[in-house]
Amino acid sequence: MWVGWFGFNAGSALGANGLATSAFVATHFACAAAALGWLAVEWLRLGRPTVLGGISGAVAGLVAVTPASGFVSPMAALLIGAVAGVLCYFMTSLVKQRFRYDDSLDVFGIHGAGGALGALLTGVFATRAVNPIFKDAPVGLVDGHAPQIVNQLIGVVIAVLIAALGSLILI
Repeated sequence: MWVGWFGFNAGSALGANGLATSAFVATHFACAAAALGWLAVEWLRLGRPTVLGGISGAVAGLVAVTPASGFVSPMAALLIGAVAGVLCYFMTSLVKQRFRYDDSLDVFGIHGAGGALGALLTGVFATRAVNPIFKDAPVGLVDGHAPQIVNQLIGVVIAVLIAALGSLILI
């Protein structure tokens, strides 16, 4: 999945250019940082890391960096990945246990929480230095455009509503 995700994120640039390279690096860094973040928390809580934890952390990093990959710097991608690894670990262990919901593949804990986190952190770390799509306008909070976080939050809420409504209709 890790290698395939490069085609997904870097390929979104629709060319072999600087933006594709930036998305590639962001994807790689976030995935590695999330795997290490998950393993670190697992080691602290359980006394040992697991292979499944490392893989789950990597997937969490891939999911979290996807909305951000063409907009954030490598250091921001490391941060997004590390936070995603830790958050998704707790979502799949503590939160799932607390609310006793059935999620044998941890789809909500990894994809739902990781994707929402990545979307919100895109509003924080997106910068025109990585992607000049908006020309001279600031893109995210680090560029001085705090309202982008609200825009990202609205997007997350809409996605949750669509998923909930679609699930309700299917059920």
